[in-house]
Amino acid sequence: MFFLFVCFFWRERPLMDCVVLLPAQGGMLKATVGSAEEKDEEQEDEGEEELRDGGVPFFVNRGGLPVDEETWERMWRHVARIHPNGEALAKEIRGATDLPKIPVPSVPTYQPTTTIPQRLEAIQKYIRELQYNHTGTQFFEIKKSRPLTALMDIAKEMTREALPIKCLEAVILAIYLTNNMAGVERFPLSFKSHFSGNHFYHIVLGVHSGGRFGALGMSRREDLMFKPLEFRTLLDLVQEFEGAYRGYWHTLRKIKIGQYVSHDPHSVEQIEWKHSILDVDKMSKEELRKELERHTRDMRLKIGKPAPPSPVRDRKNSMGSPHKGPNSPIRRISRAERRPSGEKKVLEQKSSDINGYQIRV
Repeated sequence: MFFLFVCFFWRERPLMDCVVLLPAQGGMLKATVGSAEEKDEEQEDEGEEELRDGGVPFFVNRGGLPVDEETWERMWRHVARIHPNGEALAKEIRGATDLPKIPVPSVPTYQPTTTIPQRLEAIQKYIRELQYNHTGTQFFEIKKSRPLTALMDIAKEMTREALPIKCLEAVILAIYLTNNMAGVERFPLSFKSHFSGNHFYHIVLGVHSGGRFGALGMSRREDLMFKPLEFRTLLDLVQEFEGAYRGYWHTLRKIKIGQYVSHDPHSVEQIEWKHSILDVDKMSKEELRKELERHTRDMRLKIGKPAPPSPVRDRKNSMGSPHKGPNSPIRRISRAERRPSGEKKVLEQKSSDINGYQIRV
């Protein structure tokens, strides 16, 4: 019933691909004005920016699967608020006895002769077949501070449940699906854009192999996720995303790039999400090129460094379930370890939405 509801809701929505016009919401969905810029910076440091979409928060299922009753009812109430046919749609689905059977995508498998670009395309096809999650509730809780092994456990659960996902979930899933691909290095690549007084956040998984860069991910827009393995430099890849943002009237404000992610699925190290933080709207093209070349060198230096040893004890006993166990200790990346560029941004006043509407990316 749960899976059918999610897929039925996605298929029936007349809402969006990636650019969507939504009326300004009231109540808990209303973006906070006031000191929003300071809150943006605080939430970025805490790694929680993915919990907002243009200032509009969405729910995260923190109780694991199957979904508990409280989360289940909250999701239906949220759907009733945000969907044009909310109440009627909810009654239609919940009262249906003959919902269609939804096909479950298969995790890609390869022949030994399958090339790296072909494997990456197969992974992206699988991620796309899971479909973008438009329900307003993220089904898998992704805590950036968790060790890699715990995040890989969540990725396994994604393949079992085959539910629609959002961009951060897609990054974790893409890491899991590329772990056994020797010669393919992966790194998080996130974006902060601005439109009509609001900031928007997005993240993909950058990939590097054979001297070329590309990306895997999930978005409402085709040109804000997958990039084939054909970009000669990291600058070329970043400029490709920047051009896509311009096409949606968004100004790219900030880019955060992490380090290469370990291929060991049992590694207890944390993903370094933001080794370099670049204020691109304050940088010239030459400055951006130099910063990205420096980051590329930093990533290459990490290759070959020994990773922390995996725990000797059984992981389930020592670390606990990704949903039921205690939270992993948070390791904060010091500002000295990051590579911020430019001066701290001057707080700007938010402009009003165009006719009370927002364009969401």
